Amino acid sequence: MAFRVTYATMAAEGDEVHAAFDAGLEELQPLLGQRHGSIISGHERLTGPEVVERSPVDTDVLIGRFVEATAADVAEAVGIAKAFAPTWAETPWRDRVRLLEAGADLISERRNVISALLTVEVGKNRLESLGDVEETADLIRYYDHQLVDHDGFEQPMGRLNPAEATSDVLRPYGVWAVVAPFNFPAALSGGPAGAALAAGNTVVVKPPPQGVGTTLAIVRCLLDGGIPAEALHVVVGGDDVGRALVADPRIDGLTFTGSYEVGMELYRQAAGAYPRPVICEMGGKNPVIVSREADLDVAAEGTARSAFGLSGQKCSAASRVYVERPVAEAFVERLVERARAIQPADPRDRDTYLGPVVDEAALERFQRAVHEARAEGEVLAGGHRVSEGALGRGYYVEPTVVRVPPTSWVATSELFVPLIAVDVVDSVDEAITRANDTPLGLTAGFYSRDDAEVDRFLSRIEAGVVYVNRRAGATTGAWPGVQPFGGWKGSGSGGKAGGGPYYLQQYLREQSRTIVEEQA
Repeated sequence: MAFRVTYATMAAEGDEVHAAFDAGLEELQPLLGQRHGSIISGHERLTGPEVVERSPVDTDVLIGRFVEATAADVAEAVGIAKAFAPTWAETPWRDRVRLLEAGADLISERRNVISALLTVEVGKNRLESLGDVEETADLIRYYDHQLVDHDGFEQPMGRLNPAEATSDVLRPYGVWAVVAPFNFPAALSGGPAGAALAAGNTVVVKPPPQGVGTTLAIVRCLLDGGIPAEALHVVVGGDDVGRALVADPRIDGLTFTGSYEVGMELYRQAAGAYPRPVICEMGGKNPVIVSREADLDVAAEGTARSAFGLSGQKCSAASRVYVERPVAEAFVERLVERARAIQPADPRDRDTYLGPVVDEAALERFQRAVHEARAEGEVLAGGHRVSEGALGRGYYVEPTVVRVPPTSWVATSELFVPLIAVDVVDSVDEAITRANDTPLGLTAGFYSRDDAEVDRFLSRIEAGVVYVNRRAGATTGAWPGVQPFGGWKGSGSGGKAGGGPYYLQQYLREQSRTIVEEQA
């Protein structure tokens, strides 16, 4: 590829990137509105009840008609994956890596049309979409490299007896289920699926109802790259399909990305005849702390980017900010100014930063939060749906800054909309205590030019991903091999972060092998 997009740099303002994305939009047009279904053993299932998916960008745009999997389809997919699991596990790991690398290369080659689909399907701006798709390929490559760097996770051990040879090896579990979210339907389907496949597991993916087309496109790349059809399947549908997949006793492990409530329900249900590994990433109520020693321009820009990027629909989005009293007025003024400067627009357009929220439910959640803020506090910027002209056919809302009491659900609940609550504190220590006062612990940001304060923040904050003085995003912007992404407390179950050096091992279990050599 001649260029590369990441969330950290969005190093893509050149004409080359935008021309390629425009070509992807053009290529996408005849593909919209088609009928799709589950992929089982490489074949689409196109008979049965279907769900119509429309674009949040413009509800007149039909993404496609998607045939939902039946309970029998789910059982068949799992059964085929279970039967093929020993064959895939015995495939030499270097061969698995080679096939996955080919799939990752196809994702990069098809990046423009997949990114265009992602923009129309979910509402991401073009640079966010390009980043999501390229991150998918990079996640797969990173997990492949972990296998290479660790020589397939097999190593010799010590000897207690000269006649004994012992080795330690990590082996796959069997069949792995991946339940993906709408906000990253490429990276959070392809990344976990790639890790599970690299480790030697077979995989069944359940896409999100909004984003299913993007997930199907990613899986197609892996299959076209050479992953055996028996090793990778997709079952399309809503909650009933997800429950049927997770409840199947032949599933040996699960990766889920979504809400805390659903994740905890799955986590509690995971144990059957014996415990099953469950990797849950369950969102966050991510704080930003602004010290009196902060560069306020950097802090305001980084906070705005994290609060309003992807319309606040990132599990890493900043949703609350604690600012020290001496600089509170000046910081809030800057944050409000930035919020008012961001105009929601069609994410297919080159200059758009803020697109729509994903659906009617998100729109209603935004409106409830604004009503609560007006009733209990103050709306400082935004707070309205944008309904003029063509935007009225989508789910567009203004980036919003509010003040609410700390007990308000707006200040305590994950909202997944472009709304951030500001509160004033008397010290950094108070801010850290308030920031930690939540069951969740995904990301957190801090702004200060005082090294001692930075050290205190890093030693006390309860979050898996932390950023200090980051203009590009106070709480957002992880990348494989650069910033591993995973939560503490209720934000994550495994204690190992995606895109990091310890993530792949969660898809493997340890086996000690001692062989007694023949005595002379």
